[in-house]
This record gives sequence, C-alpha cells and structure tokens, in this order.
Amino acid sequence: MALSQTDLTRIALDITANLSTRDRFSRLLTTLRDTLDCDAAALLSFQGHQFTPLAIDGLSADVLGRRFIVNEHPRLEAIARAGDVVRFPADSQLPDPYDGLIPNVDGDLKVHACVGLPLFANEQLIGALTIDALDPNKFDQFTNNELRSISAITAASLNNALLIDKLEKQASNFTISSSKPTGQLDTATEIIGQDDAFLALLNEVNVVAATELNVLILGETGTGKELIAKAVHQHSPRGDKPLVYLNCAALAESVAESELFGHVKGAFTGAISHRSGKFEVADKGTLFLDEIGELPLNLQAKLLRVLQYGDLQKVGDDRSLKVDVRIIAATNKDLKSEVLAGRFRADLYHRLSVFPIVVPALRERPRDIHLLAGFFIERYRQQLLLPHLGLSHDALALLNHYDWPGNIRELEHAIHRAAVLAKSAGVHDGMCTIQPHHFEFATSIEHVAADQKKVAVKQSVTSFAQMSLRDATDQFQGQFIQQVLGQHEGNWAATARSLQLDSGNLHRLAKRLKLK
Repeated sequence: MALSQTDLTRIALDITANLSTRDRFSRLLTTLRDTLDCDAAALLSFQGHQFTPLAIDGLSADVLGRRFIVNEHPRLEAIARAGDVVRFPADSQLPDPYDGLIPNVDGDLKVHACVGLPLFANEQLIGALTIDALDPNKFDQFTNNELRSISAITAASLNNALLIDKLEKQASNFTISSSKPTGQLDTATEIIGQDDAFLALLNEVNVVAATELNVLILGETGTGKELIAKAVHQHSPRGDKPLVYLNCAALAESVAESELFGHVKGAFTGAISHRSGKFEVADKGTLFLDEIGELPLNLQAKLLRVLQYGDLQKVGDDRSLKVDVRIIAATNKDLKSEVLAGRFRADLYHRLSVFPIVVPALRERPRDIHLLAGFFIERYRQQLLLPHLGLSHDALALLNHYDWPGNIRELEHAIHRAAVLAKSAGVHDGMCTIQPHHFEFATSIEHVAADQKKVAVKQSVTSFAQMSLRDATDQFQGQFIQQVLGQHEGNWAATARSLQLDSGNLHRLAKRLKLK
C-alpha cells in the first residue's frame, strides 16, 4: 500500500503538534511505525561524526543513551554519505547498529528490511531517520519519492528544533545537554538525562550559570555533582577562564592552608620556593571546592574572609593579595545539621548557599536509568572492542528495580563489571549480551521481588474480595494498563501493541476506566 496524501498530512500534523520537542519526535515515530507498519524506527541527530538518538520506537530503551560513532557503524556511515534514501539489501552483510537491540529478537537481525533516510538542512547533514522491519519485503511498496517526502518533513522538524535551541542558546549565552539535538560531544563530561526531576535541575543550572552567584551543590555520593559544577562554569561568563578543582576531603590539615592560599619561600620547613594557592590559580575563573563539608573549622574562617573581601594572605606573608574568584562548592552532607552540630560555620554556610542546587538521586530519576545504562554500555563496548554489546530484557528490568545507593557512579561500575563478565562468557552470533546474573546485586533483588510479589498478591486478593466482579475486573485492568504504559514510557501506541489491542479500543477502554 503506497503512502497517501492523507498519510503524509497526518505525519506533518503530528510533528507540528503543540508538544515538547521530545514528545513531538516520539509522536512522529509512533505515527511512522503505524503508517509504514515497521518493527522499529529511530530519529538521530548528527554532530561531530556521531549520531545521537533523539527518539526511538520498537527498540530497547537503552538505545536512547547510546552514541553511535559513524566510522564504527557501517550502515550509519552509508546513510551519512549517501545524500538520498538508502535501501539496504535484505541480505546485506553490513552489521546493523540495532543488532540485539530490538526486544524479543535475539542476536543479529539477519535478513530484514532496513531503510535509512538522511536528514539535511541547507545542504548540511543534521540527522537520520532509520526504519527496520523483520519482513524483508516490507518497504518494497513505498517509492523513493514517498520516502523522500517523509525525510523532508522530518528534516524540517529537526532543523526547527535546532534553530529554536540555537536561539535559546544565544538568549542565555549557553545551553546544557539533556539529550537534545545540540548536546555536547565530549562523553566524559556530557550530561545525560530526560527525567522531569533532572530537567528541573538543568533549568536551575541554566538560571544560575550566567550570574556571579556562589553555588552550593548538594546531593548523595555518585549523583554527578562535579559534572554539574563543570556545566555551571563552562556556560558562565568565566567559561574561558580556569576551573580549578580541590577535594577538601583529601586535604591534610597541615598543608590545607597552603593548598588554598599558597605560601612564600621559607614560610615553613620544606617551603623551598614560592607557591601559588588554588585561589590565585583560579583568579578571574572558578574554584570548585568538592566535599566542602570536610574543610577544617580554622580554614573555614579564612575562606570566609576571601569570600567577603576578595583578598587573601599566603602562608608566611603579611601582604594581602586581591583575587576575583567564583566559588562552586559541593557536599553530600547535610550542612544545616553540620552547622547545628558546630562542625560548620553558619556564616560560611550562608555565604556559600546563596543558590543551592540539589542533584536528585538516581532512584528519583527512573526514566534515566535505561538512558544512562545505554550510554555506559556503548562506552564499554568501545573499550572492550566488542562489535555489539546489549542488555537482555531481564537485565533491563533488573536495573529498573534496584535502589542504586551508589547512584550513577554505581551504575557505571556495575555496567563495566557486567560487560567484562559477559565478554568472558563468550560472544555468540556477533552479540555479547549482559544477563541479570552478571550483576552482583541480582540475587538480593530476586529475593526482595519475590517477597513483594507475595505481599502484593495477598493484598490484592483481600481488596478485590470486597468488590463486585465488575469493579474488581475494572481495577485489575486499570492497574495492568498503567503498568504496561509505564514500561513503554507513556507511549499508548506501543502499549496497545504490547497488550495486543486495537489502539482505538485501548483509548476507549482507558477513558472508561478514567485513566486519561
């Protein structure tokens, strides 16, 4: 069945709907998947020789966090170089970047239909749209002109998002990556996240970065406080000046004052030359004081003086030195409690906390767990020289149910260890797949889940027993639909497919059950 004008109009209307950029792109892929009857689709932005997924449909949730370097993925490289519709032969020997990443399909995709649509704006490649189907003849009915129409509509929407992002950047002099089209390319410092709690954090960073206010970053260990500090500095008016790092917890008290303020020759035994302290090195830039809660009380008083008057004295020197330094401090401690306990100066706390930023724990960002997992998987796939590295469906579910006391740092280490174990277990059909047993916490999670299931079953039976059969059925259906909807991140079309229901029937049932 060829594409009708109505189909193209529907695609265009969906993509220009009054939605956020992220939701608009997701709606586009849902519409495309329904129209083309394909099994998977992805919209990717292109920048700096890599493709970054912006929206996916029919692919494993961790794909959104991956970064596809073009020269490591032959099919994506072919799309980037083509300049037009690319139809890969059903028996193409080029490895597919989505091998092992389509749920319920194990190993290589083997024989399947694959089409790539490069997206251009002003003759510059800005992204790509990929569509895949397990039926090797699925896209034969669509002409290249029809596919070009889809490409043009998608390119226009992506370019519009890029232009809006650029205007916002010019208005505020900076922007921060949250898996947006213009995200940073340095994966060592890229900030990854799409959960509402995380986007609220980025909005606070956006607000404070352009000011000269001191910033206090609060959050549990492993939440990424240092990355937030770097983002504040890089996108501030001081971004082209030094960002100097000092871990207060690693400071020996005997040398802490010299580290902060410097010393002159002969100031103490071993001071054989003049030395500049961190404040002097950071002059006109930013000083990041990590673990500020560990700073000794006597140094807190001297730090306060620098913050108040902008001058310091080197150890062994009576002269004052003027410095212009912005302070970003971070701690995993409750500084208010530390003040009450007499371990932290109240006046210094108030100086530092002019603009406090609380970095949410990973368990408070459930939508970002799969995103970050994909990001780290791609990193360690490259390091371990694996052609493909994926997470099994059960492993993805396991990550979602774990509490992550060590937050993002623990997730990264867990992925690294699991990838090494998966590789040692062997590569099968070109795929290396991380299974639940590759994670240390798998056993404890299984025990907790089993106990919770027993309690939930007992509670549900008790509650249902007080209802009529119709009410109990409705409650069960509502709970089950909400559970599946959550697994598909609010995507109703994907939920309908999973429940094997007609999309229209699901919407009518959801309205009757007052789910929407």
